[in-house]
Amino acid sequence: MNKIYAFLVLAILLVTLTACAPNSTVKIDRLHTEVQFTLPGTNPELDTPAANGKVAGFGTGLWHGLVALITLFVSLFNPTIQMYEVHNNGAGYNVGFLLGSVVLFGGFGFWGGRR
Repeated sequence: MNKIYAFLVLAILLVTLTACAPNSTVKIDRLHTEVQFTLPGTNPELDTPAANGKVAGFGTGLWHGLVALITLFVSLFNPTIQMYEVHNNGAGYNVGFLLGSVVLFGGFGFWGGRR
């Protein structure tokens, strides 16, 4: 039974990685509904100030990573709320967001009791 699960996980992983190949686009058109998967591209808003005139950096990325669960929940009901600030400085914001997310999601493991 474990071999079947391992095979299914491997198959799903291979299909997922194939979708990330360069110049790959998958279109699914069924019953007048189109879903299009494309590769992530460059951020056109990189290093451009937001409406408040500021560009998000490491500290803002760290904060956004820490409040990611709350932001995700709120964004389900309010489409104007986003988890990720597109007006950022690039690597600094990304590292901060990743670190905040690791602290948030990794911290839950320390709250559980040891067996």
